[in-house]
Amino acid sequence: MKIKRFFSGMMTLSILLTGCASTGERNASRLQLIKKRNSLICGVSGKIPGFSFLETDGTYQGLDIDICKAFAAAFIGDSKRVQYRPLTAAERFTAVRTGEIDLLSRNTTFNLSRDSIGGNGLTFAPVIFHDGQGLMVKRNSRINTIESLANKSICVGSGTTTEQNINDAFEAISLPYTPIKYQDLNQVVAGYLQGRCSAMTSDRSQLAAARSGFPKPEDHIILNDILSKEPLAPASSGGDQKLSDAMRWVIFSLISAEEQGITKGNIKEKLQIAQNNPQMKSLRRFLGVEGDLGEKIGLANDFVVKVISSTGNYGEIYNRHLGINSEVPIPRGLNKLYNKGGVQIAPPFN
Repeated sequence: MKIKRFFSGMMTLSILLTGCASTGERNASRLQLIKKRNSLICGVSGKIPGFSFLETDGTYQGLDIDICKAFAAAFIGDSKRVQYRPLTAAERFTAVRTGEIDLLSRNTTFNLSRDSIGGNGLTFAPVIFHDGQGLMVKRNSRINTIESLANKSICVGSGTTTEQNINDAFEAISLPYTPIKYQDLNQVVAGYLQGRCSAMTSDRSQLAAARSGFPKPEDHIILNDILSKEPLAPASSGGDQKLSDAMRWVIFSLISAEEQGITKGNIKEKLQIAQNNPQMKSLRRFLGVEGDLGEKIGLANDFVVKVISSTGNYGEIYNRHLGINSEVPIPRGLNKLYNKGGVQIAPPFN
């Protein structure tokens, strides 16, 4: 009897310990797993020039890609330690939910349904690109307004806010149309170019990106009609505050660095100035020379230095991929700093 009770007790203890371990694993922040793995798994599109695009040399380029690099620089100290996972619109939220990826940096609209527990259960970082949904048509189509598309077919990506927005916009003005649905942007573009629809709809940024790769981009126009607000932001699992805090303040560091004129080219000089001038408290805190702001969000105190040294500030990232001299030039508009006529602003680092 004593032996039986002994083994019974040992089994109970084992179950309790296993339960505790499982609970601990469930409660572990993804940020800890990223550090332990020494690599960030970043969900992207890979098919949108200017945002995330797989080049012929096998590298990924774009604004969304540089955001992944900024996260990697902050989380593990190396912007090159990123695994990119190309995902369709239909796959992206499942990839977050199942843990296939650490986070999403894939032209995803921040809205209530996706942010809520009752919806996709995501947590969004600050908006990195303020966009709006538009319509593109062939220049010789004689279509110049949304009303001109009455009873016409429109190519659209299925399972996206784009699909819902086009339906809402046309229904609001009692305008009949026929949606031609595809799984991803490449299929939408192909359908449009093959003449299967009179127009294609997507975020205006994606329309501009798609048009840049057409044989004759000048033969296509983006209508002035704006169908929706599309604030695009990185996202992670909604139950992980440590990871979401870190993501949030990495984005804010990019914006704040631009506000302060701190660039990839002068970050070393700015750091030296901060180190040599104890009275410059704000700069010293921002660059991690004093204080423990980084530790508060699970990062090194000098995470800002690592980020800006790797990618430059928000303005540099934008200009590199979407600026006037880029392959996909898109005016900054709302994406300018708040003191330059836009809405991009960062809270204080204190």
